[in-house]
Amino acid sequence: MSRRVGLANLLGGLVAAGVVAALVVAPAPGYRWQLPRGFPVPKVPADNPMSVAKVELGRHLFYDPRLSKNGSFSCSTCHDQGRAFTEAKATSVGVTGEIHPRNAMGLTNIAYAPVLTWANPTMRALEPQALVPMFGETPVEMGLAGMEAIMLDRLRKERRYQLLFRAAFPGPADPVSLANVTKAIATFERTLISGESPYDRARLGDRTAMSPAARAGEELFFSENLECFHCHGGFNFTGSVDYVGKGLPEIEFHNTGLYNIDGKGGYPAPNTGVHEITLRGEDMGRFKAPTLRNVAVTGPFMHDGSIATLEEVVDHYAAGGRTIAGGPHAGVGRTSPLKSPFIGGFELEPGEKEALVAFLESLTDRKFLTDPRHANPWTQPFDSVRWGARRVRGAAGGR
Repeated sequence: MSRRVGLANLLGGLVAAGVVAALVVAPAPGYRWQLPRGFPVPKVPADNPMSVAKVELGRHLFYDPRLSKNGSFSCSTCHDQGRAFTEAKATSVGVTGEIHPRNAMGLTNIAYAPVLTWANPTMRALEPQALVPMFGETPVEMGLAGMEAIMLDRLRKERRYQLLFRAAFPGPADPVSLANVTKAIATFERTLISGESPYDRARLGDRTAMSPAARAGEELFFSENLECFHCHGGFNFTGSVDYVGKGLPEIEFHNTGLYNIDGKGGYPAPNTGVHEITLRGEDMGRFKAPTLRNVAVTGPFMHDGSIATLEEVVDHYAAGGRTIAGGPHAGVGRTSPLKSPFIGGFELEPGEKEALVAFLESLTDRKFLTDPRHANPWTQPFDSVRWGARRVRGAAGGR
């Protein structure tokens, strides 16, 4: 419990100091978003407006192993661009070798998410969320607990950061602070926007973008028979989105009948979903429905990585819940009393499962997976003149 309290105190202290405006959102003045056609403008915190310099600083920090205890892990370790910022492991492994209970959730279109993580309804802003992998101890991820000053000193010694922090935060005498680290990482993460898949091209009129099988799968996906779209709908293929001009965002978590270990809807600890936060029985097994954009490259699937392929995911939903025949997690998910009413099961004709998978594969945005703007900057040349020139102009009042 003391470990949780320690991180909670750190989060609370930053909020109290005005460092994090977790629920205060506003447009980003003066920043030019590069959005797919038809996508809305994301909201950003009023105290952390977007800027090109802040995005570049955040990209460097995202890929920097200096943000871990022993210099071996970075944010990108568990969030690989080529896998839509997920990883191949069923569940993550931290810097100390500790195996985590959950699968690394993808960052595709995280800018539109009104609630973050698999099952914490209180985690609603990227700035404070960045503290959890860095300083959290249950589980240990990047292992920086008690090492804030050491980590910041590492950053101050790097020539790139001497330029980038000044360009991104030109006000303070020493801009290298924990608050600015989290603001920069969050700013970069908000640029991870994907919307140029074959499905998107087809929606814009390219009739050759999707195969006949994928088009047939699209009809199935949006049918009332399968009901997939009820939890994975809208432009982001998820139930919860937020953006400039939208009213109060919906916050949705679902029990999909993945487990039923006690005949009462129970999930194996510690993965009890929202229940872990609220301790309310009705929240047992309720998890966030992640975006399905780029889902074909994000397996293994579910909150604990316990389903290996998209075909098996379809089987799970077709059955109306998973049956586990033996072992400590044995149970019939289909009979769970806590299961979402949308998980009723369905029957597929020959070829329809393949069509549904083809549709899900059509949501893969290959440009996003290889976009150099999101790639590791430490393997790329650094334009020190550009960022040094920004600093000189700023000091002379020419920004």
